[in-house]
Amino acid sequence: MPGFPVRCSIPLSALALLAGIGLLQLLPDLPDPWWGLLSLPLAMAAWRYRSLRLILIVSLGFLWAWLSAALVLQRQLPVTLEGRDVVVEGMISSLPERDARRAHFEFEVAKCYQGDRALPNPGRIALSWYYPDAVLHVGDRWRLHVRLKRPHGLRNPGGFDYEAWLFRHRIRATGYVRARQDNRLILSRIWDQPVNRLRQNLTRHIAAAMDEREFAGIIRALAIGDRDAISPAQWRILTATGTNHLVAISGLHVGIVAGIAFFLMRALWSRFPWLCLRWPAPKLGAVAGISAALGYAALAGFSIPTQRSVIMVAVVLGSVLLGRKTRPSHLLAWALILVLLWDPLSVLEAGFWLSFAAVAVIFYGMGQRLAPRGLWWRWGRVQVLIALGLMPLMLILFERVSLVAPVANLIAVPWVTLVVVPLTLLGSILLLPLPAVGAVLLSLANGAVGWLWPLLQGLAHSGMAQWLQPEPPAWAYAPALVGIIWLLAPRGIAGRWLGCVLLAPMVLVNPARPGPGEAWFTLLDVGQGLAAVVETAGHVLVFDTGPATGERFNAGNAVVVPFLRHYGIQRIDTLIVSHGDMDHRGGAAAVLRQTAVQRLLTSVPDKIHWPQGRVESCQAGQRWQWDGVIFEIIYPLADQPYRGNDASCVLRVQTARQALLLPGDIEQRSERLLLDEQGEQLPSDILVAPHHGSNTSSTAAFLRTVNPAYALFAVGYHNRYGFPKPAVVSRYAAEGARLLDSAHSGAITFRLGSAASPRPDTFRQQARHYWNSP
Repeated sequence: MPGFPVRCSIPLSALALLAGIGLLQLLPDLPDPWWGLLSLPLAMAAWRYRSLRLILIVSLGFLWAWLSAALVLQRQLPVTLEGRDVVVEGMISSLPERDARRAHFEFEVAKCYQGDRALPNPGRIALSWYYPDAVLHVGDRWRLHVRLKRPHGLRNPGGFDYEAWLFRHRIRATGYVRARQDNRLILSRIWDQPVNRLRQNLTRHIAAAMDEREFAGIIRALAIGDRDAISPAQWRILTATGTNHLVAISGLHVGIVAGIAFFLMRALWSRFPWLCLRWPAPKLGAVAGISAALGYAALAGFSIPTQRSVIMVAVVLGSVLLGRKTRPSHLLAWALILVLLWDPLSVLEAGFWLSFAAVAVIFYGMGQRLAPRGLWWRWGRVQVLIALGLMPLMLILFERVSLVAPVANLIAVPWVTLVVVPLTLLGSILLLPLPAVGAVLLSLANGAVGWLWPLLQGLAHSGMAQWLQPEPPAWAYAPALVGIIWLLAPRGIAGRWLGCVLLAPMVLVNPARPGPGEAWFTLLDVGQGLAAVVETAGHVLVFDTGPATGERFNAGNAVVVPFLRHYGIQRIDTLIVSHGDMDHRGGAAAVLRQTAVQRLLTSVPDKIHWPQGRVESCQAGQRWQWDGVIFEIIYPLADQPYRGNDASCVLRVQTARQALLLPGDIEQRSERLLLDEQGEQLPSDILVAPHHGSNTSSTAAFLRTVNPAYALFAVGYHNRYGFPKPAVVSRYAAEGARLLDSAHSGAITFRLGSAASPRPDTFRQQARHYWNSP
């Protein structure tokens, strides 16, 4: 603002802007826009009183974030259109991802209508097209019949917030293409999305050149920023060693490419003194560095992390262009300000916090040090600083820290950035004009990754590769920040060891556990499927593990294991897989691989592979007691003739005051058999509805006998089966049960035994943010 005499330091101003933008992200709902008028008197007061200027910057950051969020949220698919066929016209705006069954892509909607009626335009949507009969190119314009739903994801403690990811990427609906003959290509022009068309062409040529080589997915990720081809096993190695950042086109790689371009151009220009008289070599090097950063970002499709990286590079090299020597802290602050002004919603990404925090830790930890030693000593110190400095942030964001990351990155970072990335980029650039030369270079890049891989595998499979820690309590964040600053302070600062004391609450305070005689029950939100956890004072039972859909998703990895880790649970005393349907056992392999399991019960022992132990068949009469809580299998009976759903394990959990019934997918025949043989065991306060509320289950007689106070439906949002069925819902309502479903509530938790009447805690409401669906 002209004439505004702001004298706040640049770093403080950047932090104030960040605080205002971050504050909005903590709110469950967007505030009324009229609150923005309060900034006017605040601005007038700040003009006069300098002490208020930081508060003004905080409020301006809050308003800037509010405006950005409101612009995204205003494009909302009406509820009345969910699950209905509509026609959209628009452009494929992302590289289509293909597998054996489907293509997945983002679609920028230009028109949306139903019959002759124009509908509100949802903007950018994410579509799946199953078994498409056409070749899809980014930039092509299509007319498609689609079925859409509003942004919706699984909501569980410790789980990934998919709704936040969709909101961050401005995707306002998801859905799939209906199989219709009048789905048609409208227009295909080479100048529509030219950069992405080049990237798609490169993807095809890289796939052909790599010929299914082991590390083709990693090479593709480094070339064009597409990480979908990296196998789950490779991701586990990268995550365990803390080197997963190396396969993202992030600040490190963009900075290295910009640095190489800067130094090469400066050296080349300096060889001609008469050119240096016209324009200084460092300035031309800065232009070359910024251009190289932009080119690499373009190759990655200008993804959000690369946008942030280009801004950071532009700030550093911009100071060279302007001929100004600027403090590192000011460069970092200006980069932060520009990133926040460019995209305030970037604070929703873990990469935002990690990239800025890593640079800040390096500046702080390496600055003001006397007598620096050799290059490798300093590089090793950088790795230790990053590992220590980012530890609290890693625990907050991921609830894990790689203990081998300093060693892995000490070798992997220079090898990947100085060998693998240049070979990959040069090979990709030459692949189109000189395919034979490009293929050789990409093959060398693949071999370079192969040379590094045994080291990463050895570190990942070492006994202490990762340190898993439950999410720290919020009150521990501030002491941890002070502790890290103190711990990494220059030598000579008294009592640096006290930093460890301030870090202690973050690693020593564990989540609360049930008391003796209590059972905490959580029905997890796994979509269309079932997974539940029962905790007692000293034991844990998991009942079913949710669905699996191909190699890329299973509820064990996505929901069950993160939930257990979130609460510091490292062992499952009993795992029950009720029956063989994939929506109940799909995550079992992932759970067994990543968590210690003491006992496994199932009605399909032939379908569960568990080399670490013996799989037992569940059978009525199996009974045990943990910490004053009784667990009993009441079905299947020893001589019952049924298979499939009707052979599901049925578990009853009894505390001194309440009971819980988990009947799996039993249907009417099994319900009648249970009424005849186990009627006295059925009354329960909480019932997980059999078979997700299908018409083949939940008979009136069964419900009258169980007489639940709460009925829980484990269902997916707008699932294709229409569960729970309206007639079934009516039967439960007639019995006076309160109804909850995982699709609209997220994870549902009851604390049994501590109160006369249990009350549910729903995670969707408990952890709500303004971008989450109601």
